[in-house]
Amino acid sequence: MAEKSGKYEANAQFAKVQRAEDAKKATSEYESNAAALRAKTERLKALRLARDSATPPAEPKRKGKKKSTTASLAQWLDGRAKDGHSG
Repeated sequence: MAEKSGKYEANAQFAKVQRAEDAKKATSEYESNAAALRAKTERLKALRLARDSATPPAEPKRKGKKKSTTASLAQWLDGRAKDGHSG
């Protein structure tokens, strides 16, 4: 019986050490991936800023005539009444 409990303890200690090593490896891998992502993001941001500063912003294209927004409330209500809206 003592031999079995000794094997059990040894296996438990080995598993504990193995889990700790796996955790260190996973943490290291996570941190290296995060650092690579930050570097990539910084590089892309620098490229985007360089591109945006090199070209002036484009003027928005207007389609058709712009509607006048200076109509009075009475004119708006009359227009709605003519279109068949009630109330």
